[in-house]
Amino acid sequence: MEQLKPGALQGLRVLDLSRVLAGPWCTQTLADLGADVVKVERPRSARHPGGDDTRGWGPPFLKDGDGLDSDEAAYFVGTNRNKRSLTIDIAHPDGQALVHRLADSADVMIENFKVGDMARYGLDAASMRATRPRLVYCSITGYGQTGPYRDRAGYDYAIQGLGGLMSVTGERDGLPGAGPQKVGVAVADLFTGMYATVAILAALRHRDATGEGQVVDMALLDTQVAMLANLGANYLATKTPPRRVGNAHANIVPYQVFEVADGHLILAVGNDAQFRRFCEIAGCAELAADERFATNAARVRNRQALIPLLEPLLQARPRADWLAALDAAGVPCGPINDLGEVFADEQVLARGMVERAAHPLLGDIELVGSPIKLSATPPAVRRAPPLLGEHTDEVLREIGLTEAEIADLRTRGVI
Repeated sequence: MEQLKPGALQGLRVLDLSRVLAGPWCTQTLADLGADVVKVERPRSARHPGGDDTRGWGPPFLKDGDGLDSDEAAYFVGTNRNKRSLTIDIAHPDGQALVHRLADSADVMIENFKVGDMARYGLDAASMRATRPRLVYCSITGYGQTGPYRDRAGYDYAIQGLGGLMSVTGERDGLPGAGPQKVGVAVADLFTGMYATVAILAALRHRDATGEGQVVDMALLDTQVAMLANLGANYLATKTPPRRVGNAHANIVPYQVFEVADGHLILAVGNDAQFRRFCEIAGCAELAADERFATNAARVRNRQALIPLLEPLLQARPRADWLAALDAAGVPCGPINDLGEVFADEQVLARGMVERAAHPLLGDIELVGSPIKLSATPPAVRRAPPLLGEHTDEVLREIGLTEAEIADLRTRGVI
């Protein structure tokens, strides 16, 4: 790869025992920023294909040079770039000893096993930090290390339901397609991964100031409740659970999807001045002067009266006309793109949101870029997502193992 600037987190070592999405999303972010992330995966055996579960979560799989499916699932590739992979059987005492040796040179350790699992292996926070007070140890679980649900397995879908997100996502009651809906991507996992990243960086800042690491306890349910944002605040203020509003907004009107002559668009009027400009463009200036609609608060209260008046106006013109006119007037709006349109969009491409990496088996592959833009230490794709155990020997040599010791561990199925 081309010579890249050092990342902001260069010199930071992360020992990553997480799998699937929330943990790997966190560690991929740290890796994008320059941290050396060592991903510990289960060895391949007669009983198990080995590795992070998402290695097998396909199709789709990346294509090889002949256009055939490889063994590399797109899901895994999307969450594990810039990492090194080594395989260790943590259920084996010698595997546990290896993790302890790796932790001696680590700044951060992250895992997302069920509560209590790591203690069975002697790899829990108390055991790992007993002789490593500078270590930042992050656990990600469905419900956290405390509370009555602590022993439950946590999955994004279940958390979206339990945490209230599905109660406010979906079409309005009484309309076709009404009912609770999950979000199209695993947002509880993704948000937890990002909150975990922030928490780890905060813990490292504290450690640099005091010399003392700490334990980070992240729960998908906590994150889901926090990310209810204004809807959570609305409930606490009124004690009235908000209802689903489909593609509309609970607190702003008109702020929703509208049908136009040749498809759909999003109209996102955020204030009264924007509403007046929209009404001028739509040829209904009288609505902006109507006391029922002159302010956002009035429009929210009179949503059911306003929207039927706007719908035929929007249906009368094609999307391109609306987008051009509204954009020129500074009225927020936008199309609804499929992912083919997203990754061909000139703004998406100009912002570097599609990157390439040299894969050891498949040649150049395309990856979704990092959204973080830093002027001096930009994130970068330095490594393609690793093959299972690709760096096992390399990492073990770094902690002092000889070739004979590595060969013995491999023969015994420890690595």
